[in-house]
Amino acid sequence: MNPRTAMRELPRGAMSTSEATAFVVVSSFVFIAVSFQISPLCGWLSPVALAIVFWYSLAKRYTAYTQAFLGLAMAVAPVGGWLAAGGRGGAEPWLLGLAIGLWVGGFDVLYACQDLEFDRAQGLRSIPVRFGVERSLLISRLMHVGTILCMAGLAWLVPLGAIYLAGVALVAALLIYEQSLVSATDLSQVKRAFDMNGYVGIVYFFVTALALYVG
Repeated sequence: MNPRTAMRELPRGAMSTSEATAFVVVSSFVFIAVSFQISPLCGWLSPVALAIVFWYSLAKRYTAYTQAFLGLAMAVAPVGGWLAAGGRGGAEPWLLGLAIGLWVGGFDVLYACQDLEFDRAQGLRSIPVRFGVERSLLISRLMHVGTILCMAGLAWLVPLGAIYLAGVALVAALLIYEQSLVSATDLSQVKRAFDMNGYVGIVYFFVTALALYVG
């Protein structure tokens, strides 16, 4: 019913509900099976990761903090990767997970502003519905400030060097530009902000890899 999402696969009939259900069920079983092949700990934690992702799909019906759950769903990825690579203990994956969660959640708050009127009309919940566009943009910006602080904190926790810090500075510049594209009176550039947010992830990945393997 949302015009913005009407051309996605399920609404436009490119995929049936039964096909989508079968795909999700099979993918979930494969995910759990592969997780157990990595380690028993990863295997037993895999349903928790799935539960968080599945809950996000329903969260708009129950809580205003839907965007925080998307951040949580993304934040578990670096922690899972740490465990899959054999890591045990340490604050590194938690700090990185917090950075990723704040980054993704902060953008999703911004993104959800464009659905404010539709969500209100349908009785759906979100941070913009709860707080309005102006305060939601402030929440988004504060979350992105938290992202940069966590990324910079990782450099203090792990000696990643100048390459990494330069990359964090570049990520900060990208996020500032992303936020500048959207205001409480003009949401027309949300798509450009969405594209910019994708570059943030790519830049951070490559800079961190360079810092680890080259720097």
